[in-house]
Amino acid sequence: MTRLRAIRPDPKVVVPQTAMVMAAGLGKRMRPLTATRPKPLVSVAGKPLIDHVLDRLRAAGVARAVVNVHYLADALEAHLAHQSGLEIVLSDERAQLMETGGGLVQALPLLGDAPVLVVNSDNLWIDGPIDTIKQLAARFDPDTMDALLLMVPLSRAHNHGGQGDFHLAADGRITGRRKAGRVAPFAYTGIQILHPRLIADWPEGPFSTMVFWERALAAGRAYGLVHQGLWFDVGTPGAIPKTEAILADG
Repeated sequence: MTRLRAIRPDPKVVVPQTAMVMAAGLGKRMRPLTATRPKPLVSVAGKPLIDHVLDRLRAAGVARAVVNVHYLADALEAHLAHQSGLEIVLSDERAQLMETGGGLVQALPLLGDAPVLVVNSDNLWIDGPIDTIKQLAARFDPDTMDALLLMVPLSRAHNHGGQGDFHLAADGRITGRRKAGRVAPFAYTGIQILHPRLIADWPEGPFSTMVFWERALAAGRAYGLVHQGLWFDVGTPGAIPKTEAILADG
């Protein structure tokens, strides 16, 4: 019998030491569970969603997490105060919810000059043959890329009700869904590496990360990497038991 040898990450891979964890949303789709707690504190498979993310950051060797807070921020801040093994820095959006793009701009002074890992707090993933964050870091090339998005085939996007987000070329470059109402083969997982130069020189205020992607797409500097493990969109109450059932089944 032929035995498959596990792929090992290159020991020279430099993982981003700072991650931005997007945790400020209102969690409207997760109601009524978010009536009394922020969505990152909703429990899935025995622990809050944000703890799943922080565990992945620690395992990959990320040293610092910048977490933006807005809705029920005090509860999230109190929870994060008990974390260990990872420096936690808050980007406070209590005064105004900045959305994903605006949140990154506001947090930019905290992120440093090196490429930064950006992770949504409402997605849950299981690694494939190697650590997902390390795989993403190994693929990121700052000379040719401003954005590297982790994507999953739409057929493996558990609980995801969308029509897909991107097409992927042979060289790894991505393009958006070509026509409204048409399906794209890959869904964005909420995990990406961005170079800070892509975030600089934007006006303050709330806006979507899409504007960063549009700039990178226009310049041919937006790339994708296909996730090799499991990925779950955990954005609604109904997605929780479905996710837990798949995880329990192994």
